[in-house]
Amino acid sequence: MRIATWNVNSIRTRVGRVVDWLVREDIDVLAMQEIKCKPEQFPLEAFEEAGYELAIHGLNQWNGVAIASREPLSDIQIDFPGQPGFLKGQESPDQPTEARAIGATAGGVQVWSLYVPNGRALGDPHYTYKLNWYRALTEYTRAEVTANPDLPFALVGDFNVAPLNDDMGDPSFVLGESTHVSEPERAAFAALEAAGVADVVRPLVPEGYTFWDYKQLRFPRNEGMRIDFVLGSPAFADAVTGASIHREERKGDAPSDHVPVVVDLELDGDDDDRPMIF
Repeated sequence: MRIATWNVNSIRTRVGRVVDWLVREDIDVLAMQEIKCKPEQFPLEAFEEAGYELAIHGLNQWNGVAIASREPLSDIQIDFPGQPGFLKGQESPDQPTEARAIGATAGGVQVWSLYVPNGRALGDPHYTYKLNWYRALTEYTRAEVTANPDLPFALVGDFNVAPLNDDMGDPSFVLGESTHVSEPERAAFAALEAAGVADVVRPLVPEGYTFWDYKQLRFPRNEGMRIDFVLGSPAFADAVTGASIHREERKGDAPSDHVPVVVDLELDGDDDDRPMIF
């Protein structure tokens, strides 16, 4: 099984590019972030013609997550238990949740497509929201991995944190003083891993960014960040046989500012009997 994550930065703008890549790279499951549309606006037909079914969570032109799979999807979940909400200027505890998390089971693997809040700036209410979001996700992950230790479980997506100094190559971000590289954010990412999941890509691909800002020639200068990850439970990590960061997808016409991250799994009972799609 081949599983990928990609912040597509508007699926309606890039549907042709995404579907072409899915077919070319023989992807079984793709978790998408920043689809930026409601389910009824999602370009379903192109995916279905390529042999994929969809689980979609989008509320408006912001955020939005989805999972495309050639395996049947089951146990679809919108939001994870305890997920906090956010509304600018509203301090009440019952703030509305945003379209940032969707989970589903495909081929015996539980996959969550996640778009972690950006944080905006240290001291901004969105930064507090981001840390609270991480805490809730950590609690959910610990409970899920503990309750189902034999289930391959993966959190994949845009985590908006560069955990190590080598993960940050954008000179506009200052270590310890900017979002994505502040100590509380890095501690939150480390706490999430300590809850029972590990980065399964870094051991196989130790270097490489996954995001380059559109501004100031960041990509040609390779001034990027590594902020897109596949975090897997022990049962998931044990099945990983390969991983890759598809840097070439940042090139060409109208690319996303993120690139796909891919992992290959060898699961018990794998048998590729899918119909060929031409």
